[in-house]
Amino acid sequence: MTRLTLYTRPGCHLCEVAAETLDRIGEPYTEIDISGDRELEADYGDRIPVIMLDGREHGYWRVEEDRLRRDLAKQ
Repeated sequence: MTRLTLYTRPGCHLCEVAAETLDRIGEPYTEIDISGDRELEADYGDRIPVIMLDGREHGYWRVEEDRLRRDLAKQ
């Protein structure tokens, strides 16, 4: 099971930075484009990118790399 999910949309500079950070961390993740999905747009539209860890929101706009590494190591 993939522990990380990154909600994004095309043309989002912060989304690109978040993906680069997740790539650097090296943990596999799933990237989901919220464009065209009304429910996801309503949930996350103003806060993209959103980082989910184990199905729970871990953060948005920027990846807190140290905190994420620490939380990934917990389990």
